Amino acid sequence: MSAVKKYLPSQREQAFLDKVVNGKYDRQIITGIAKFASGDVSQDMRGFYSQEELDRILELKGTVKDLEARMPIKITRHYYEQAQYSRPMQTLVKASPKETYDLDGAEDPGKQMTYSPREGLIHKYELGLLYVASTCSAHCRFCYREELIGRKEITREDGTVAPKGLAQLGEIVEYIGEHNNAVAANGGRHPETGREKLREILMSGGDPMVLGNKNIAAWLAGLAEAGVETIRIGTKELAFHPQRFDQTFFAMLDAFHEAYPEVSLRIMVHFNHPDEFLRKKPDGGYVDNPGGGLHWIRETRVAVKELARREWITIHNQSPIIRDINDDAEALRTMQREMARRGINNHYFFCGRDMVGHKAFNVPIERAWQILNESQKGQSGVEAHARLSITHYKGKTEVAAVTNEPLPGVAGGERGVVIFKLLRSAADAPDRCKVTIVGRNPDAIWFSGYNDRVIYDEAGLYSIYGINPAFQQAAE
Repeated sequence: MSAVKKYLPSQREQAFLDKVVNGKYDRQIITGIAKFASGDVSQDMRGFYSQEELDRILELKGTVKDLEARMPIKITRHYYEQAQYSRPMQTLVKASPKETYDLDGAEDPGKQMTYSPREGLIHKYELGLLYVASTCSAHCRFCYREELIGRKEITREDGTVAPKGLAQLGEIVEYIGEHNNAVAANGGRHPETGREKLREILMSGGDPMVLGNKNIAAWLAGLAEAGVETIRIGTKELAFHPQRFDQTFFAMLDAFHEAYPEVSLRIMVHFNHPDEFLRKKPDGGYVDNPGGGLHWIRETRVAVKELARREWITIHNQSPIIRDINDDAEALRTMQREMARRGINNHYFFCGRDMVGHKAFNVPIERAWQILNESQKGQSGVEAHARLSITHYKGKTEVAAVTNEPLPGVAGGERGVVIFKLLRSAADAPDRCKVTIVGRNPDAIWFSGYNDRVIYDEAGLYSIYGINPAFQQAAE
């Protein structure tokens, strides 16, 4: 393997980078169950895990059901201070033996490595996704990227086995240039993939906000120089440690905008429950704001306000619907309403992916649809923008409808149907909005729960696996 070519910034990049200052952050992170077990945490945190919980977790150490081998344990002081009054937040970060009762799941959810032309880059859709960090300030137990965070070994397309690696700026800039040049030379479509220009990149991981300002700035500038028009930063830091959004960070963003005024930023935040950002009363209720809505945690509110006042930045929230965390219509209603009120767009709610251990977290698909739709009753059109998405190996798919009445004369529709609509796919635009219709199965937590009840498969969600519609099988 050839050595990675050192990336040399342009004069404009360097002028911007010279202005960037790293901030200093004391996240007071607790890593590992051993610290809780030994009492090597602050006095008030010693009861976060009960002795019974600690004993059950420690019994599994070194076995195939080791919880920390599946997902390392990690929490910030800020998140603990909110979680001590919130059962959903505790469920989000506290390890539980139920995670490894059933370790069924894909080692590479979504078959991302099939679409990885460079290490750390996923180019499955028109959007490119970059792994720029391999950890977060705290760890969600249901994490979609448990294979990256846990440094699991993944079987690659060429048969080699290795953990997923992080993207390198020079390699990514080179790839973007090669891809976009091929698109331009072929009349606006890539000659092999049919994709258009790569104009939008999502910086993800892990959480990019664990990086220093200078590191983030280098990525922003390098991507801008490569011709990327919109850059997303995916982060849960507003929940884990909102103090990270300090004046040094905003000064960096402002300097970037001055250097690259035509490049827009999208901050893709990740709030799972309103307890993560709202102030609570001793009785557990939220604190009313006399001016309207509810009172936010001060540090979080300040960070969101600073982001929202910059017209070239948009903020979007997305969250999976996870068992015992936010599978509650009232919680989702409050969250969507407060997001919209503070300038945060409600983007997607997700059904859980098929990552290892997903059966401990995933809510049945039809129930997730019902929860989201119930939560949007009484919301305005702006508040209720979010759709329910589930990531099929072919592409991002909307759970568009679940019917309650039987469909007379339709084989497989005796109990109603679920309609999936393909939103984005590796095949790109030609398959967008094609649908698949399946007979209902209230227990299904993944597409496989409908394998025996496919009615119509225009989108090809099942035919790619050789599964025929149920009515066709009956006829045969």
